[in-house]
Amino acid sequence: MPLPSAIAARLDRHDDAALAARFRSARGEEVAARIFARDDRLWGPPGQPEVADRLGWLDIADRMAAELDDLRAFAASVRADGLRHAVVLGMGGSSLAPEVFRRSFGTRDGGLLLHVLDSTDPAAVRDLEAAIDPDDTLFVVSSKSGTTIETTAALARFWRLSGERGDRFVAITDPGTPLAALAARRRFRRIFLNDPEIGGRYSALSYVGLVPAALAGADLDELVGRAVALGRELREEDPEDNPGLWLGCVLGELARRRRDKLTFLVDPSIASFGLWVEQLVAESLGKRGMGIVPVADEPVGAPEAYGNDRVFLHLHDDEHARDDSALGRLAEAGLPVIALPVSGPEDLGRLMLLLEFATAVAGWVLGVNPFDQPNVQAAKDKTAEVLAGEPPRIKPGGPEALRALLDAGPPSYLAIQAYLPPSPALDGAIADLRAEIRDRTMMATTFGYGPRYLHSTGQLHKGGPPVGRFLQLVAEHEADIPVPGEPYTFGALERAQADGDLLVLREQGLPVERIVVRGDPVEAVRRLEETL
Repeated sequence: MPLPSAIAARLDRHDDAALAARFRSARGEEVAARIFARDDRLWGPPGQPEVADRLGWLDIADRMAAELDDLRAFAASVRADGLRHAVVLGMGGSSLAPEVFRRSFGTRDGGLLLHVLDSTDPAAVRDLEAAIDPDDTLFVVSSKSGTTIETTAALARFWRLSGERGDRFVAITDPGTPLAALAARRRFRRIFLNDPEIGGRYSALSYVGLVPAALAGADLDELVGRAVALGRELREEDPEDNPGLWLGCVLGELARRRRDKLTFLVDPSIASFGLWVEQLVAESLGKRGMGIVPVADEPVGAPEAYGNDRVFLHLHDDEHARDDSALGRLAEAGLPVIALPVSGPEDLGRLMLLLEFATAVAGWVLGVNPFDQPNVQAAKDKTAEVLAGEPPRIKPGGPEALRALLDAGPPSYLAIQAYLPPSPALDGAIADLRAEIRDRTMMATTFGYGPRYLHSTGQLHKGGPPVGRFLQLVAEHEADIPVPGEPYTFGALERAQADGDLLVLREQGLPVERIVVRGDPVEAVRRLEETL
């Protein structure tokens, strides 16, 4: 099977005929040209909401290339005023690209130390407060709608802590939103009005991602320039010449053939990429009972630990490569492996545009609209209902609750949802738990911090294939934090989000269990692993 020059792949020969037919369809239906022509009929009937007006990401890199000097000048003015920290207050599409840029680039060329808060956990809020001094911090409030409840709560908290200084705040939002109006009234230092025809999960190369990247001192010319160069390839009509078209056809067709657990293996230079890409894939394609389940940050196992529902996507950086021996064994065992080359963090812009285009193509293959999120609102509504009334009575379980979820193998998957303060130590404990579960059951596992995952994989959980099983980990908060101007605390908001999501999952007949974590979360997760 012919491959684009930038891609290497070892796929199951039984899929060759189906893939060849899909490539012919892509050429015959002129899929690449119609995407750039913004032809909404590719994904359903003409005129359906959130299609034709959600394709601004296609040329945003070209448009932002003209804005880079202004972004660099803005970042320089912030540094000249003596500010040393920048904090992004956002959720989902507004926070995940900045978080990947933060972890991948670090602080460069005298840039500010970048932080991202996308949690309502009181301990996470306190940890951020301890890490910064409001007097030398710029707060970047990022929300497409301008009404995101988590972002609004964080803004209220840090507005008060900053002494209500508008020159310490920046807004990134769409024109005409409540946030834009609030920022104008409070005389924020700058208001960046984003293209309203870009959905949150496709916004990495807009102001949403590039303002934080500029503040951190990232190389904007490389980040954007490589995406611009890729854009020319994405217009090619033949999948052999168009890596985004080829990848979207392959991932979509394999998902139709039940290889729908897209497992990312990422080299160290961009190790956090899974945080961003899992939202793109899950929220774009998980609907109408179909979808692709992105599996990020799951440790690599032996070939016999995987079911026949897997396909592996290896993002490899030859200069900073991971140990590929385990990956080689997967390919030798006949498991499908696709390899994409990456050249350091500066390649993130190109890689993000490539995956965005491939996801749009996979939506065409699966017959779903990759730009809406029809099931996300249900959890938001239930959260509001819980906040306004008495807390629901939800009976937690013990270690047996986890074991009850593990009586199925592929194509089921286990989603672990932690309403706990994020930390590298907890990430490590969860990774070990996921490996143990996979090795014992062959089930794919995913992991997300709440409420972050509600804006990332939550759409897939409720709208995708009904094979998910869900484990909630929640904690009792000893020291809570009030949300200024609201009758609830950060802890109450976090618990309402956990309650709301659990109730919606149960209303849909999906298996979900809750375990209350007491004491140190890392030790609690280690104990769970021991029970297996």
